[in-house]
Amino acid sequence: MFPLRRNRRLRTNESIRAMVRETILSPNDFIVPLFIVEGKNVKEEIASMPGYYRYSLDLIEKEVRQLWSLGLKSVLLFVKVDEKLKDNAGTEAINPEGLMQRAVKTIKNAVPEMIVMTDVALDPYSKFGHDGIIDKGKVLNDDTSAVLAEMSLSHAKAGADFVAPSDMMDGRIFEIRSLLEDEGFHHTGIMSYSAKYASAFYGPFRDALDSAPVDAQDIPKDKKTYQMDPSNREEAIRETMMDIDEGADIVMVKPGLCYLDIVRDIKNVVNVPVSVYQVSGEYAMIKAASEKGWLDHDAVLLEQLTAIKRAGADMIASYFARDAVKLISQ
Repeated sequence: MFPLRRNRRLRTNESIRAMVRETILSPNDFIVPLFIVEGKNVKEEIASMPGYYRYSLDLIEKEVRQLWSLGLKSVLLFVKVDEKLKDNAGTEAINPEGLMQRAVKTIKNAVPEMIVMTDVALDPYSKFGHDGIIDKGKVLNDDTSAVLAEMSLSHAKAGADFVAPSDMMDGRIFEIRSLLEDEGFHHTGIMSYSAKYASAFYGPFRDALDSAPVDAQDIPKDKKTYQMDPSNREEAIRETMMDIDEGADIVMVKPGLCYLDIVRDIKNVVNVPVSVYQVSGEYAMIKAASEKGWLDHDAVLLEQLTAIKRAGADMIASYFARDAVKLISQ
């Protein structure tokens, strides 16, 4: 009864606000996406992602050591593949000496304790820029899943701790888990992109890997036949529960901020960790607006990350991870 109950008493100063704070970010919350390229001494800034880079293998060693020193314990790897290695079969994706496989070995040699997660999808390897094999204008589900399973196995053999299928093919988690089990990789985990939406926020990421769908006849112009419709909510729960039944250890919602209702819905019904990907478009918007002086860069990035965790994320893949841990340690 007012005025016996005054909520502002618990907001009087920073000390009391910190004591009663419900959601607290820590370095353990973050997965750091890393972009890998061929070459030596390569550190290329991504034009649409200011302050974020592609690294060659020699420089990635230094980068992961710095990340570990900041308390960041997990990285998620993506590779930019040379055009001449791209085809419609994912041939390079299962090359034991491919860039991804060498990147895993490099990072595990540099920082053995670092949790290494690998992107499992065919778009970086596809001459068409799609996450699967294409035939007669359609993305083939089962043929693609078989390649994704072989791709996952090659990553596990290289030393990956988790494979992260981002393709949204039906049944691919079962295919991957089954092959890993058959080959004795019982401890290799799967972080499934379970509720990945056909979002307009992925543009800068596709610039980073040169992996956008090509504009050609008989090639789907977008990924809407396999990624989820942004209008759908209940479907996300069905997708996620199916992935868990098929063997996923961690499930993911992607993108982040526009889908926090989905994060909470899923968190309320699953008994496995939930991850969220704060995607390239979300990163680029903050960068662009802050460069214009329209918002406070650090305050907004922390507010968004806090909102994602508050919604139910157990871990967050974010291009702001390095910035965030520096800010929260102050």
